[in-house]
Amino acid sequence: MANQTALIIGASRGLGLGLAERFSEAGWAITATVRSPDGASALQSLSNVSVESLDMNHLDQITALAQRLAGQVFDVIFINAGIMGPVGDLGPVTEAQVGELFLTNALSPIRVAKALAGQLRPNTGVLAFMSSGLGSVQSPDAVEAALYKASKAALNSMVNTFNSQLPEPRPTVLSMHPGWVKTDMGGEDAEIDVLTSTSGMFAQLQAWAGKGGHHFINYRGDVLPW
Repeated sequence: MANQTALIIGASRGLGLGLAERFSEAGWAITATVRSPDGASALQSLSNVSVESLDMNHLDQITALAQRLAGQVFDVIFINAGIMGPVGDLGPVTEAQVGELFLTNALSPIRVAKALAGQLRPNTGVLAFMSSGLGSVQSPDAVEAALYKASKAALNSMVNTFNSQLPEPRPTVLSMHPGWVKTDMGGEDAEIDVLTSTSGMFAQLQAWAGKGGHHFINYRGDVLPW
C-alpha cells in the first residue's frame, strides 16, 4: 500500500477531501488539487499529501498541471470536481449558468482525463469520474435538478466515448455514484455520511483494478443502468 499513488482532482472539501482521507489512512501517496490553496488547510493536514492548484475550467491550468506532474505514475486518478448548478424553475436560467454547469461537470473532466490518463499505472491503473445515479436516464428522481441530471448523463456519455479512444490495453474506467451524501451539495437530509461513501468508493477502486472496461457503479459496487 505504501508504494501506491493517487491523484484526486477537487479535494478541498466534501467527497474529495474524504477520499484523500481514506487514501492517506491506507498509506497511499496522494497528489490532490484545489482551486485555491487558501482553502486547503484540512487537506494539507493529512499525511503523504502533495497539494496542487487547479481550476479545471481553464485549459491552460490543466496543461500546466500535466507538465508539473510529468513522469509521475498513478494507481488511481479520481476526477471529483463538480457543481450542482441551477435548480427549480428552468425559466430564469441563463445561458452562462448552463454553460458553466456543462463545462464543469462534463467537458472539463474529460479534458483533465485526456491530459493525465497516460500516467496511469499500466494494467492495474484506475481512472474514476464522480458521476451520480441521477445521471442515469432511467432515474425519475430529483426533478428539481433537471440540469444537474443532464450534466451527469452527459459526463457518462463523454466518458464512454473517451474510454473507446484509449489505447489497448485499456485501463479500468469507473463512473461512480457516491450515494446521497451529507455534503454541502447533498444536504443534511442525505442518506449516508462522507465516511461511508468514501470508504465504499475506496474499496471499489481497489476491487475493480485490472478488470478493464468502463463501468457505472455506486459506492457499494452495484452496477447501475445507463
